[in-house]
Parts: sequence; C-alpha cells; structure tokens
Amino acid sequence: MNAAAKLRDVVRDNRAGLRRALPSWCTAHPDTLRAIIATCRDSDEPILIEATCNQVNQEGGYTGMTPAAFRTFAEGLMDEARVDRDRLILGGDHLGPNPWRALPAHEAMRRAGELVRAYVEAGFVKIHLDASMRCADDPTLSETTITGRAAELCAAAEDAARGSDLAYVVGTEVPIPGGETEALDALAVTPADNVRRTIDLHRDAFAARGVRDAMRRVIAVVVQPGVDFGNSDVVRFDRAKAGGLVEALTDFPEIVFEAHSTDFQSLRSLSDLVHCRFGLLKVGPELTFAFREALFAMAAMESALGGIGDSAIVRALEGAMDRNPDNWRSYVLPGPKERLERLFGLSDRVRYYWPDRDVAKAAAELKTRIDSAPIAPGLVSQFADRLDPSTEGHPISERIVRSRVGAVVDRYRTASRPPP
Repeated sequence: MNAAAKLRDVVRDNRAGLRRALPSWCTAHPDTLRAIIATCRDSDEPILIEATCNQVNQEGGYTGMTPAAFRTFAEGLMDEARVDRDRLILGGDHLGPNPWRALPAHEAMRRAGELVRAYVEAGFVKIHLDASMRCADDPTLSETTITGRAAELCAAAEDAARGSDLAYVVGTEVPIPGGETEALDALAVTPADNVRRTIDLHRDAFAARGVRDAMRRVIAVVVQPGVDFGNSDVVRFDRAKAGGLVEALTDFPEIVFEAHSTDFQSLRSLSDLVHCRFGLLKVGPELTFAFREALFAMAAMESALGGIGDSAIVRALEGAMDRNPDNWRSYVLPGPKERLERLFGLSDRVRYYWPDRDVAKAAAELKTRIDSAPIAPGLVSQFADRLDPSTEGHPISERIVRSRVGAVVDRYRTASRPPP
C-alpha cells in the first residue's frame, strides 16, 4: 500500500466510526524526531512527518533544507532507528506563497508553484494547498481568488507527480502558525456552511483549471474546531460546539477534517476531536517545547538544586535570542515577565534557535557532560520524571529526551487509536 493509500485508509476508518486518526508530527528538530520515531517503533502505524513552507522550501527555508534534503534527513533518521522506511509519510504544510508574500502576487505564485513541484518531486505525498495569504499587490483576497490560486498550485503538483498518487488537504481556516501572539479567551468554530462552500469552491476551481480529477484525491479540509494556544493559555476543544462540523461532512464521505494547533490539548480533547471526524491531528511547538524541557532538566541536574539560570545552555540560547529577536519579539510583551515568557512560553519561540552554532555547541556539550557524569537516580527523577525502562542502556540524555517528547507522542497515539 502506497503512502497516499495509507492516508485514505485512515480516512475510511475514521468515517466508518472507528475513531481512528493519524498524528502529524510537525518538527524538523533531529533529536525531537528521533524521540518520535523511537516511541512509534512498537507498531506498524504510518509515521507522518510534515514540513512547512517557511521551514523547508526550494531556497532552503529557515532550516536550510530543500524538500529533497528533508526527505534524505527524515529517511536517515528512520534508518538510524531501524524502522522501516515504508512507514514514513511526508507531508507539506501551508504550501503556497507565504514565504514570498512581500512580493507581487504573480512572482509569489510563480515561486509557490516551484515550491509545490519541489515537494512532490522529492516524494512528499500529503500536500496542503494554502494560498490564503495576501501578497504585496493584493488589497483584499476573495474566496474565489484563494481557491483559484490553490487550483493553480494543484495543477503544478499534478504535473510534477507524473501519475504518482497524492493526497490533498484544502482549506485555510486555522490559527496562525506557531500559536497566537495575544491572550486567548474563546474561538468561533467554523460554521458548517463554510465547510461546504470551501469544498464546493475548490471543486469548481479545480475543474476550471483542468484538474477536476484531483478533487477525488482530496482527503481532508482544514477548519477551526475552536482550539488554539498562546504563550500562556490554551483554548480546549468543546465537543458540544462541533455538532455542525460533523454534519457538514455528511455529503462528503471520503473527507475528514484536519486539526491544526492541537498542541497542549488533553487526551480527552484529542479523543473528542477524533470522534468528531478530525482524522489528522497536527502538533508541532509542543514537541520542541518538550525537548526544551528535557534540555533544561539536564541543566538543572548539572547544577544540582541550584537552578538553571546561569547554565551554559541558557546563556547560549538567550545570547542567540538577543542577537536575533525576530522569532520571539512579537510574541512576548516587554516587561518583568519577558525573560520567563520567551524561554518558557507555550508557543516555544526557543525552537528557532537550536540550529544556532553557539546553541548547538552548548547543547552538545551539556549532553556529553550529563552522559559522562554519575547522575543519581533521585536527581533524574526530580527534574526529568521517571524514565522508560525500555530505554535502559541508552545514554541518559537520550533517555530524558525520550521521556519528555515520548509523553506527548503517546498522548496523541492513544487518542488516535481505535478503542479495543
């Protein structure tokens, strides 16, 4: 069964009422991905790893990786963990003009077409088409323009696929990537009529663009289920408000919803999302938030009970954040809580700084020191929780990361499995 067929298998089970879903792991951090893959080793479920247009693109993105390089990177991690590559599904998230929205629409869409081609040619099969952002010469954007541009990107994907199977995701009614910049109270759930209109507009746009058949390969529509998170708060899923969403898919039996920004939702909330036809659950910042927790736990262990404020890893991170504030400044209000929120905020702005040379060096040195030191079990338990016995024999730094990240992964896997 090819990757797109595996995705459709999940969709069919979800629509049949089996409460099955597939978590989508949205991170490019190698240690975080290692923990995800290792935690998923015990089953034969697909492992869906996604990259976003800003993170990975034909110009390198902020990771410095093209789609082809990202595939090599992800497959290398699967091989390293001795997990069958056939379980890997690669997805492209928010593929569209977003990285080039400061340019005129014509040029931004030309580059977006190249982006989609690069993803498909690199073997990504789950393709989220998103042309919802305004470009430099767009005074406004109508739904017709958005879906027409999505169809243009779909045509580029179809041409690049050369007959290979793809699975499309459409729709853009989502929280902003990476979490909100302001305090949250409650969110409006996407109205059912909007869902139907989104699907119908895409069907018309695909037909007008000459890719009518591609609509049969649409497996999911992105909607706002009423979940989101900011730097210091989380809006939980309220199943009672989602009845209209469930009804909206009655006429579309081969489509499920895709939930974005599900980070920090409880097991019950995730399970309720799956029950309400959310067959794809995307999580990103919470994964690297857990990795940051693991590194800071090691820093606290290293200084015993003295805290982490003066540790080398924290100094390196704060130095990098001071030198390049673009990735956190708009998310953190100036004032006495600034340091606390930029290091510990739920939107995890720290994740942008792990590739920094000084930060990477400090992290590697910290792990080396922890792995070579005689760390008392009680000290590990105090700062890093109890470790998974199945990781016995692995370096202690790896075990701590597995513990923190694995706890997040296990919550999503539990919510996504059919009950016994």
